[in-house]
Amino acid sequence: MADTWTAREALAAVVEGGSFAELSGPPGPERPRGRSGNADGPIGWPGYGQSLARAGERTGERESVVCGTGSIGGTEAVVVSFEFGFLGGSLGERTGDLLEAAYTVARERRLPLVSLIATGGSRMQEGMRALSQLQRVARQSALLRDSGVPQLAVLRDPTTGGGWATLGAGADVILALPGAQVGFAGSRVRPPGADPAAYTAEGQLASGQIDAVVRREDLRDALARWLRHLGAAPWEGPPEPPGPPTAYPSGGLPAPTGWEAVARARSPRRPRADAYLAAYFDGVQEISGDRCGGADPGMRCGFGLRRGRVVAYAAQCGTATLPAGFRTAARLVRLAGRLGVPVLTLVDTPGAANGAEAERAGAGAAIADLFGAMATARVPLTTLLIGEGGSGGALALAAPGNLWAAPDSYFSVIAPEAAAAILKRAPEQVPETADLLRLRPQDLVDLGIVRGVVG
Repeated sequence: MADTWTAREALAAVVEGGSFAELSGPPGPERPRGRSGNADGPIGWPGYGQSLARAGERTGERESVVCGTGSIGGTEAVVVSFEFGFLGGSLGERTGDLLEAAYTVARERRLPLVSLIATGGSRMQEGMRALSQLQRVARQSALLRDSGVPQLAVLRDPTTGGGWATLGAGADVILALPGAQVGFAGSRVRPPGADPAAYTAEGQLASGQIDAVVRREDLRDALARWLRHLGAAPWEGPPEPPGPPTAYPSGGLPAPTGWEAVARARSPRRPRADAYLAAYFDGVQEISGDRCGGADPGMRCGFGLRRGRVVAYAAQCGTATLPAGFRTAARLVRLAGRLGVPVLTLVDTPGAANGAEAERAGAGAAIADLFGAMATARVPLTTLLIGEGGSGGALALAAPGNLWAAPDSYFSVIAPEAAAAILKRAPEQVPETADLLRLRPQDLVDLGIVRGVVG
């Protein structure tokens, strides 16, 4: 369903009544007039001044965005709302002035910035002067990101062109209304025969470009939850490493042999990531997608509340991890670093996906990216090995120097079956090979790989 909200209606849908205080933006110098000396803008587009006047009369707005501060679920935020009825929500020079003012307030007051976007892109009647506003917005977004203040975007219908490529895709968390048109190319400039599903909120979710599709009636609550998880982390001073979750072993103490350890880690009765997350957190908000065209349902990433404090998490769910999963986890670690939130990771994978499709999707580069994010993390990391630790695909998600193991787990340089095949051992020698690899939790403690076995 098309988004018929005006800018003010979108604000009313998410901001608590009476709390919105509009920003007027900097007065600034008068914008250059056209070549004819009239008010037809910087490139003298015929009739542009009249178009601006009519847009103002029709919408009651002075520009295509309304900016201000307001409360969403008890959290004060800077809110930017687009008015699509004002020249298609297009970005011109005055739009850039208002957006820069909003970002500046968010940065100076350390308030999260929420953008309610509905735009067709840059304003053609102002030519390159309009397009250059994207650089202004990108710079302000980068400054806000560097200051550790979160940015959230809500994609209304449509969100295309430069608005999608800056405020939308540049946000830390991206939500969208059902059925919204989302894409860099607007409906009138797409290639003939292009798949229309690729330009929808649902299509962008499937390709890892946004985090969730949210119904109109649920939007205020969704934003309120996200703001609690991102904008209200009550860490005073440097964040502390999160404690490892309590393990829930299905068979008591760690297995006596390596092959038994492998069997227990592969058991369908063993607790998985969802059980650990549910027990560890009071509530979670999950991000989705790698922003590079993929999503991995076997990698859960997000932010959780534990005893009133925010902890980020990335958890493997027992499947072979896709390149998109590694990139999503790296995205989570870097976002947590910018926000000053510690990270908990749960390792449980037979290894990285190694099929032809995974190779084409850049498996090696994705694993290297996660290794780099973990090695250079700006916040404390804690990892619990809860099941299978299959080679580098598992190690990439492990906190250097702060790895713990559950009794139902193993960690190995390679799967015992693969090791036996490479060494040309007979199939019946696989259990013996598992013992030689010293992959049990207690072996990992003796080797100095893990700090201890939790129970």
